[in-house]
Amino acid sequence: MTLIRPTSEATDAGDPTRRPGTGRAVAVLVLAVLAMAIPLFGPSAALHGTGEAAAPGAGGVALLRAMLFAALCVPLGELFVGLLARSVPDAPPDVPRSWAPYAAAAGFLAALGLASFVATGNLVPHSLSDINVGGLYESRDGKLALLEVNAFLVAGLCARSARPATQVWPLATVVVAEALRAHPPTQDSPLTGSGLTLVHLTCAALWVGGLLRVLRTLRRWGPAEPGAALLGLYARVAAVLLAAITATGVWSSLRRMPPGTILEQLTDTAYGRTLLAKVLLVAVVAALALWARIRLHRAPASLTACAPARAEVVALGLVVVVSGLLTALPLPIHW
Repeated sequence: MTLIRPTSEATDAGDPTRRPGTGRAVAVLVLAVLAMAIPLFGPSAALHGTGEAAAPGAGGVALLRAMLFAALCVPLGELFVGLLARSVPDAPPDVPRSWAPYAAAAGFLAALGLASFVATGNLVPHSLSDINVGGLYESRDGKLALLEVNAFLVAGLCARSARPATQVWPLATVVVAEALRAHPPTQDSPLTGSGLTLVHLTCAALWVGGLLRVLRTLRRWGPAEPGAALLGLYARVAAVLLAAITATGVWSSLRRMPPGTILEQLTDTAYGRTLLAKVLLVAVVAALALWARIRLHRAPASLTACAPARAEVVALGLVVVVSGLLTALPLPIHW
């Protein structure tokens, strides 16, 4: 399998009315609906039978948080793959159009929506009068929310500038703000937790966004040797990223669910159930990545590894959505 598409005469000689892009468009639409449905309806499903109560607007918060995570993945992945492409011999100068400005706009809207929740005391605002913008400056969460809004705004301006690489600084600010938000000072060893989240979120964004950018680049370059070299280079770095994600994820989970209770909480708490779903998805992603690496090793001059890599990026998208849901659920009881 290569990235060369068969012509319509070869594939649809007996069916002139069929449109080659229809199936792909339907698949994208189904995935988009699923991506929105998981955070919107996920809290009630995860909380069913646990005796826990969801926070107000948990579905909306989960959706906005998933949008924010995705908005981080796209530009960071583009910058990451841009560095990798410089190491590829005879790399074509033609690269796909950047999605960073659109990602920054989506991140800005998501951060603005999350800030509105914080400005109403973590309640769902029903009108503009319910939002106390000035109150954001009076709390730690409010300041972090404003920081993320401004950071995405600056990232969008940098992405449109003559030096798009400068957007790495506002994007790094968002990552730091998210790490601090996830671990308030009332928790045990909050700096340790923030450090783990910082590494986990950074590696995840590079992994997800990097694979998306690689596949878009290969689609532009075609079935040439530089494309296979870029995919192989990314695969080697992705293995390190996966190891870091796994290590920090396990450590963070053990901090919130002690070893003696983790098996019980994985099935009896909403957080544990969602975490288990995320672990299973990551296992699927790892299997797809291994499959792609085996294909690439057997035929380094071709792009047969693109098929499992495309499935991998879809599974990673679901991981991002589930991660957004995870942040909106109540934390497990530290027995």
